[in-house]
Amino acid sequence: MQDTLFTLPVREQITPYLSQRQQGDLPVLVISHPKVRAAIALQGAHLLAWQPAGQSPAIWLSAKTPFVNGKAIRGGVPICWPWFGPAGEPAHGFARNQPWTLTAHDENDEAVMLTFTLESNAQTKKLWPHDFTLLARFRIGTHCEIELEAWGDYLSTGALHTYFQVADIMQTEVSGLGQPYIDKVQNNAEGTLSDGRQTYAQRVDRIHTAAEDCSIIHDKAGQRQIEVYHHYQSDVVTWNPGAELSCSMADMPNDGYKTMVCVETARINTPLKSAGENPARLGVTLRLRTK
Repeated sequence: MQDTLFTLPVREQITPYLSQRQQGDLPVLVISHPKVRAAIALQGAHLLAWQPAGQSPAIWLSAKTPFVNGKAIRGGVPICWPWFGPAGEPAHGFARNQPWTLTAHDENDEAVMLTFTLESNAQTKKLWPHDFTLLARFRIGTHCEIELEAWGDYLSTGALHTYFQVADIMQTEVSGLGQPYIDKVQNNAEGTLSDGRQTYAQRVDRIHTAAEDCSIIHDKAGQRQIEVYHHYQSDVVTWNPGAELSCSMADMPNDGYKTMVCVETARINTPLKSAGENPARLGVTLRLRTK
């Protein structure tokens, strides 16, 4: 799926490294840089691909996801905001389904920097009564930085719901998750990971409430590690749907669960507080380490 994004016809060459293309209904910005290639949909300011030169793709994107206006994209890095999960409709908030605007961009020999903006409008007011300005900043290079900045006066919850590409989920482990967690598969039962490490022999959906600032995805079959540095988080979520749920999801291949794992930088149990000149922030930095 990701390779297709880089072969789409160019609609507009914005800069030497940045072009606009179209996938289905959705405009997509494609970065083709000597050190990295990446793609971001304007709907949701949604990172679809990030692949440093010489590496296999780091971000998982479903081959069955529809690129349709207003419909959530399965994979990539959805921005879940201003709520996480089923706290409202649509699930995981409206930010990922709204069209954002590219409001700033820059590039150099090391990276491409992009800023996207979403502002409250008539549609969002029907779902959530608050005025807001939401910024999503990206620095795309050999490492990837994403920062969400929320302006206004309100409390919100959210997550950077990153889907990572792994070679084999049965040989994947995530460390640095801390001990306590809330198990969403088991009706929000509380549990403990003795060593802060999670494996994925079956469906996993857990909110880790005392995770370390860095989670490490040990992709043993892929012979690499993905370092996930969380910023301004209160929680880290890890998710893999397992075989049964994967087969029931229309926008996911039946075997999609075998090559992905979500490690999400989140503010769930401690909401984000935006107040006047003090915006709320949530961020993540991604780095690859090849063994």
